[in-house]
Amino acid sequence: MGERKLSCIDCGVVNCNLMESEFPAFCLTTHMDEEVLADAMSCYAEGEDRKISQVSATVEHDGYLHWCRVEEIIVFARRMGYTRLGIATCAGLIAESRKLALILRNHGFEVYGVVCKCGTQRKDSIGCDPVCNELGENMCNPILQAKLLNVEKTDFNIVMGLCVGHDSLFYKYAEAPVTTLVAKDRVLGHNPAAALYQADFYYKKLKEDSDELR
Repeated sequence: MGERKLSCIDCGVVNCNLMESEFPAFCLTTHMDEEVLADAMSCYAEGEDRKISQVSATVEHDGYLHWCRVEEIIVFARRMGYTRLGIATCAGLIAESRKLALILRNHGFEVYGVVCKCGTQRKDSIGCDPVCNELGENMCNPILQAKLLNVEKTDFNIVMGLCVGHDSLFYKYAEAPVTTLVAKDRVLGHNPAAALYQADFYYKKLKEDSDELR
């Protein structure tokens, strides 16, 4: 392994946010490639990217420590002018997704949802290891979920507990903007941050490399 290249994740100062102290020697802000910065900022010049960034800032401001994430999604969608919302849900969270759909419909949105097992395709059809059939023979199909929501021309999509990797494929193929309401964590009640909060205590095993995680 070569020399580690330091980045924001190695910084304990975060002066780019607070502007109250010195920048570290490896700071990305003070060593920024100006072309990359200009390219990124040009994306905010007009169109949907600009509007999303502006509306996101108002939702953050107005709902700070006041609105839960479901409420933030409702307000964001309204302020963006979205009317047709898509839900890409894990089959294991269909009850929660039905509740979400009811809430969104009560707030005037059209809601269209697609479950991960939709299409009922077998895992062996894409060459999955046969051992995976121990959890069921039918595959999760996030690409199909995305394409069906694309057909429905949803304005905004909400991910509800898609598996790690499956969510990546959904983000890749969805044409409308996507937000995540539930990040799947079967062990921690869909609260993956709990492992980080306990990484020095009950989950300190996470900080050690092991054959179990291969």
